[in-house]
Amino acid sequence: MEYLEITVTVPEESKEALIYRMGALGAMGFIEESGKITAYYAPCSAPAEICHELMEFRSVLASSGLDSALSCSFKVLPDRDWNEAWKKNFTPIDIGERLIIIPSWLQVETDRIPIIIDPGMVFGTGHHETTQTCLILIEQLAKRSFRRSLLDIGTGTGILAIAAARLGFERVIALDIDPLALDAAARNIAANGLKTIDVSEGTIATVDGTFDVIVANLLSETLTAIASELSQRLQPNGTAILSGLLAGQDDGVIVAMDAAGLFCRERVVDNKWVSLICSKNPE
Repeated sequence: MEYLEITVTVPEESKEALIYRMGALGAMGFIEESGKITAYYAPCSAPAEICHELMEFRSVLASSGLDSALSCSFKVLPDRDWNEAWKKNFTPIDIGERLIIIPSWLQVETDRIPIIIDPGMVFGTGHHETTQTCLILIEQLAKRSFRRSLLDIGTGTGILAIAAARLGFERVIALDIDPLALDAAARNIAANGLKTIDVSEGTIATVDGTFDVIVANLLSETLTAIASELSQRLQPNGTAILSGLLAGQDDGVIVAMDAAGLFCRERVVDNKWVSLICSKNPE
């Protein structure tokens, strides 16, 4: 099997944003070096299209106040130990008050609540700011009495769904449209010994019922497009966590949510990233 290697030269301040975008475009793993990101993609990926998307992303970087001076190149690699190369960058990390993300290939003694993750061919190790913010907010919501149901839209590796189940949510549904993500999530859920998570292929439009908490760590355009469905699937006293937004992108999402009957009552900012906490109650 051959793999696609895409290398982007990027200013240090814009690295995290590029990694997030490359992950959304299907990157299986990353190696970071000074002024450069190397990402690996499945052989079926279209390198010219990915590079075009990354060049288009420069306008988003600029509007968020980040340096947008990028260049992109690619090559096809034969099957090799690229997996081991990027695994070196995936180390255990403490998040919030009680959580720890542990790679599946490591044994770690800890008093924290472990979330075992093997990303496989899917983006989502828990090291990115948006994922960490979502985990912290889920942990905070888990302390409340209504922690019955949670919907994770675009679950990826299943990391947010697993955290929710570990923290006591009784019913967790993890959604994704990517078969690789569904496979990775199912394997990670099994590795964590959890049986209360339903992994399903589809979008929020295919889900029945309502939820106490909805988490959507997605691109801004996707969040805007599903605003109405988010409102319909959220319990009257529920909370929606919307993440994956660069500074400046949150304004359009807030407008879309407001039109759909969701009030974004809090912004959580981590560096250049913004997460929104929304509900049907404006207070």
